[in-house]
Amino acid sequence: MRFQDAAKDARAVVYAGIQADPLVGAVADALCDAPPSVRLLARAVMNGESDDEATWRTIFPTLLGPAADPVLRASAEAVLPHALQVAARGASARDQFRGAIVEELTARLLARRSGSVKRERRVLFDGVPAEIHPYDVTVEDAGRPEVYDCKWGARGINDDVLHQLDDARRHAAEDDVRLPVSLVVFDTARSCAVRVDRTYAPRDGTTVLTLETVDGLAHGAPAPGGPGPGA
Repeated sequence: MRFQDAAKDARAVVYAGIQADPLVGAVADALCDAPPSVRLLARAVMNGESDDEATWRTIFPTLLGPAADPVLRASAEAVLPHALQVAARGASARDQFRGAIVEELTARLLARRSGSVKRERRVLFDGVPAEIHPYDVTVEDAGRPEVYDCKWGARGINDDVLHQLDDARRHAAEDDVRLPVSLVVFDTARSCAVRVDRTYAPRDGTTVLTLETVDGLAHGAPAPGGPGPGA
Protein backbone atom coordinates (compact mmCIF):
# COMPACT_ATOMS: atom_id res chain seq x y z
CA MET A 1 0.00 0.00 0.00
CA ARG A 2 1.27 3.48 -0.85
CA PHE A 3 0.06 7.04 -1.32
CA GLN A 4 0.37 9.18 -4.43
CA ASP A 5 -0.50 12.77 -5.30
CA ALA A 6 -3.66 13.21 -7.36
CA ALA A 7 -3.29 14.26 -11.00
CA LYS A 8 -3.04 18.02 -11.49
CA ASP A 9 -5.87 18.40 -13.97
CA ALA A 10 -7.73 21.64 -14.70
CA ARG A 11 -10.31 21.02 -11.99
CA ALA A 12 -7.61 20.42 -9.40
CA VAL A 13 -5.77 23.60 -10.36
CA VAL A 14 -8.93 25.71 -10.05
CA TYR A 15 -9.88 24.09 -6.77
CA ALA A 16 -6.39 24.64 -5.38
CA GLY A 17 -7.02 28.35 -5.78
CA ILE A 18 -10.19 28.04 -3.69
CA GLN A 19 -8.34 26.03 -1.04
CA ALA A 20 -5.67 28.73 -0.80
CA ASP A 21 -8.17 31.57 -0.37
CA PRO A 22 -7.67 33.22 3.07
CA LEU A 23 -11.42 33.01 3.70
CA VAL A 24 -11.21 29.20 3.82
CA GLY A 25 -8.54 29.34 6.52
CA ALA A 26 -10.39 32.01 8.48
CA VAL A 27 -13.60 29.97 8.65
CA ALA A 28 -11.71 26.78 9.55
CA ASP A 29 -9.85 28.62 12.31
CA ALA A 30 -13.11 29.87 13.78
CA LEU A 31 -14.69 26.41 13.62
CA CYS A 32 -11.84 24.36 15.09
CA ASP A 33 -12.82 24.98 18.70
CA ALA A 34 -16.44 25.99 18.13
CA PRO A 35 -19.14 23.97 19.92
CA PRO A 36 -21.70 22.05 17.84
CA SER A 37 -24.33 24.78 18.21
CA VAL A 38 -21.99 27.35 16.65
CA ARG A 39 -21.08 24.95 13.86
CA LEU A 40 -24.79 24.54 13.18
CA LEU A 41 -25.08 28.33 12.93
CA ALA A 42 -22.15 28.38 10.49
CA ARG A 43 -23.75 25.67 8.37
CA ALA A 44 -27.06 27.54 8.25
CA VAL A 45 -25.43 30.82 7.24
CA MET A 46 -23.10 29.28 4.65
CA ASN A 47 -26.03 27.52 2.98
CA GLY A 48 -26.60 30.93 1.43
CA GLU A 49 -30.28 31.53 2.17
CA SER A 50 -29.44 35.03 3.40
CA ASP A 51 -26.32 37.13 3.84
CA ASP A 52 -28.15 39.62 6.06
CA GLU A 53 -26.50 39.69 9.48
CA ALA A 54 -29.60 40.94 11.31
CA THR A 55 -31.59 37.96 10.06
CA TRP A 56 -29.24 35.48 11.66
CA ARG A 57 -29.06 37.39 14.92
CA THR A 58 -32.84 37.06 15.08
CA ILE A 59 -32.84 33.35 14.22
CA PHE A 60 -30.09 32.44 16.73
CA PRO A 61 -30.75 34.58 19.84
CA THR A 62 -29.24 31.95 22.17
CA LEU A 63 -25.91 32.38 20.37
CA LEU A 64 -25.98 36.00 19.19
CA GLY A 65 -28.52 37.70 21.43
CA PRO A 66 -27.72 39.91 24.45
CA ALA A 67 -28.64 37.13 26.88
CA ALA A 68 -26.45 34.50 25.20
CA ASP A 69 -23.80 32.68 27.20
CA PRO A 70 -20.62 34.79 26.84
CA VAL A 71 -18.43 31.88 25.72
CA LEU A 72 -20.95 30.74 23.10
CA ARG A 73 -21.50 34.28 21.93
CA ALA A 74 -17.78 34.92 21.51
CA SER A 75 -17.46 31.78 19.39
CA ALA A 76 -20.52 32.67 17.31
CA GLU A 77 -19.32 36.24 16.76
CA ALA A 78 -15.97 34.90 15.52
CA VAL A 79 -17.69 32.62 12.98
CA LEU A 80 -20.51 34.86 11.75
CA PRO A 81 -18.66 37.48 9.64
CA HIS A 82 -16.66 34.86 7.75
CA ALA A 83 -19.73 32.67 7.21
CA LEU A 84 -21.59 35.68 5.81
CA GLN A 85 -18.78 36.22 3.30
CA VAL A 86 -19.22 32.64 2.10
CA ALA A 87 -23.00 33.11 1.89
CA ALA A 88 -22.50 36.18 -0.30
CA ARG A 89 -20.61 34.22 -2.96
CA GLY A 90 -22.37 32.98 -6.09
CA ALA A 91 -23.92 29.52 -5.89
CA SER A 92 -21.13 27.73 -7.77
CA ALA A 93 -18.31 29.40 -5.86
CA ARG A 94 -20.16 28.88 -2.57
CA ASP A 95 -20.31 25.13 -3.16
CA GLN A 96 -16.57 24.98 -3.71
CA PHE A 97 -15.79 27.16 -0.70
CA ARG A 98 -17.94 25.03 1.58
CA GLY A 99 -16.24 21.84 0.46
CA ALA A 100 -12.81 23.39 0.94
CA ILE A 101 -13.76 24.61 4.42
CA VAL A 102 -14.78 21.12 5.58
CA GLU A 103 -11.50 19.72 4.22
CA GLU A 104 -9.46 22.45 5.90
CA LEU A 105 -11.25 21.96 9.21
CA THR A 106 -10.57 18.22 8.99
CA ALA A 107 -6.90 18.75 8.17
CA ARG A 108 -6.39 21.26 10.98
CA LEU A 109 -7.99 19.03 13.60
CA LEU A 110 -5.94 16.04 12.45
CA ALA A 111 -2.76 18.14 12.50
CA ARG A 112 -3.18 18.55 16.25
CA ARG A 113 -2.05 14.95 16.67
CA SER A 114 -0.12 14.17 13.48
CA GLY A 115 2.54 15.87 11.40
CA SER A 116 1.78 13.78 8.33
CA VAL A 117 -1.54 15.21 7.18
CA LYS A 118 -1.83 15.58 3.40
CA ARG A 119 -4.46 16.58 0.87
CA GLU A 120 -5.80 15.15 -2.40
CA ARG A 121 -3.98 11.82 -2.26
CA ARG A 122 -4.69 8.49 -3.93
CA VAL A 123 -4.16 5.12 -2.24
CA LEU A 124 -2.49 2.48 -4.40
CA PHE A 125 -2.23 -1.29 -3.89
CA ASP A 126 -0.08 -3.78 -5.78
CA GLY A 127 -2.16 -5.93 -8.10
CA VAL A 128 -5.24 -3.72 -7.80
CA PRO A 129 -6.27 -1.31 -10.60
CA ALA A 130 -5.56 2.26 -9.52
CA GLU A 131 -8.58 4.32 -8.50
CA ILE A 132 -8.84 7.76 -10.06
CA HIS A 133 -10.57 8.97 -6.92
CA PRO A 134 -8.28 10.93 -4.54
CA TYR A 135 -9.11 11.14 -0.86
CA ASP A 136 -9.61 14.66 0.49
CA VAL A 137 -7.39 14.28 3.56
CA THR A 138 -4.97 11.55 4.59
CA VAL A 139 -2.80 10.82 7.59
CA GLU A 140 0.40 9.11 6.47
CA ASP A 141 2.16 8.30 9.71
CA ALA A 142 4.34 5.20 9.29
CA GLY A 143 2.31 2.14 10.21
CA ARG A 144 -0.79 4.19 11.08
CA PRO A 145 -2.37 5.50 7.86
CA GLU A 146 -5.88 6.95 7.74
CA VAL A 147 -8.05 8.26 4.90
CA TYR A 148 -10.90 10.77 4.99
CA ASP A 149 -13.50 11.97 2.52
CA CYS A 150 -15.22 15.24 3.38
CA LYS A 151 -18.78 16.32 2.55
CA TRP A 152 -20.68 19.52 3.21
CA GLY A 153 -23.98 17.79 3.91
CA ALA A 154 -25.61 14.41 4.44
CA ARG A 155 -26.69 14.37 0.80
CA GLY A 156 -23.05 13.69 -0.07
CA ILE A 157 -23.28 10.25 1.54
CA ASN A 158 -23.99 7.69 -1.17
CA ASP A 159 -23.16 4.13 -2.18
CA ASP A 160 -20.25 5.14 -4.44
CA VAL A 161 -18.50 7.03 -1.65
CA LEU A 162 -19.04 4.25 0.88
CA HIS A 163 -17.80 1.61 -1.59
CA GLN A 164 -14.62 3.61 -2.29
CA LEU A 165 -13.82 3.88 1.40
CA ASP A 166 -14.61 0.25 2.15
CA ASP A 167 -12.60 -0.94 -0.86
CA ALA A 168 -9.55 0.94 0.42
CA ARG A 169 -9.98 -0.55 3.88
CA ARG A 170 -10.34 -4.11 2.52
CA HIS A 171 -7.39 -3.87 0.15
CA ALA A 172 -5.23 -2.52 2.97
CA ALA A 173 -6.28 -5.44 5.18
CA GLU A 174 -5.18 -7.82 2.41
CA ASP A 175 -1.74 -6.16 2.72
CA ASP A 176 -1.89 -6.61 6.52
CA VAL A 177 -2.35 -2.88 7.03
CA ARG A 178 -5.02 -1.47 9.32
CA LEU A 179 -6.51 1.52 7.47
CA PRO A 180 -9.23 3.46 9.30
CA VAL A 181 -11.57 5.07 6.75
CA SER A 182 -13.93 7.91 7.58
CA LEU A 183 -16.43 10.38 6.20
CA VAL A 184 -16.42 13.86 7.71
CA VAL A 185 -19.82 15.43 7.09
CA PHE A 186 -20.56 19.02 8.11
CA ASP A 187 -24.12 18.14 9.05
CA THR A 188 -26.01 16.84 12.06
CA ALA A 189 -25.77 13.25 13.26
CA ARG A 190 -29.50 12.73 12.75
CA SER A 191 -29.39 13.87 9.11
CA CYS A 192 -26.39 11.64 8.45
CA ALA A 193 -27.97 8.61 10.14
CA VAL A 194 -31.09 8.94 7.98
CA ARG A 195 -28.95 9.18 4.85
CA VAL A 196 -26.73 6.23 5.81
CA ASP A 197 -29.78 4.07 6.44
CA ARG A 198 -30.80 4.60 2.80
CA THR A 199 -27.55 3.21 1.41
CA TYR A 200 -26.72 -0.37 0.49
CA ALA A 201 -22.91 -0.24 0.32
CA PRO A 202 -20.77 -1.84 3.06
CA ARG A 203 -20.45 0.66 5.88
CA ASP A 204 -19.69 -1.22 9.10
CA GLY A 205 -15.97 -0.42 8.74
CA THR A 206 -16.50 3.27 7.94
CA THR A 207 -16.79 6.01 10.55
CA VAL A 208 -19.06 8.98 9.92
CA LEU A 209 -18.03 12.11 11.83
CA THR A 210 -20.57 14.93 12.10
CA LEU A 211 -20.95 18.44 13.48
CA GLU A 212 -21.26 16.92 16.94
CA THR A 213 -18.30 14.52 16.78
CA VAL A 214 -15.71 16.05 14.45
CA ASP A 215 -13.59 17.15 17.44
CA GLY A 216 -12.61 13.49 17.81
CA LEU A 217 -10.25 13.89 14.86
CA ALA A 218 -7.78 15.63 17.13
CA HIS A 219 -7.62 12.77 19.62
CA GLY A 220 -7.04 9.58 17.63
CA ALA A 221 -8.17 7.44 14.70
CA PRO A 222 -11.98 7.14 14.97
CA ALA A 223 -13.47 3.73 15.69
CA PRO A 224 -15.71 2.38 12.91
CA GLY A 225 -19.40 3.12 13.22
CA GLY A 226 -22.08 5.29 11.73
CA PRO A 227 -23.67 8.31 13.38
CA GLY A 228 -26.65 7.95 15.64
CA PRO A 229 -29.34 10.51 16.36
CA GLY A 230 -27.92 11.12 19.79
CA ALA A 231 -24.27 11.29 18.72
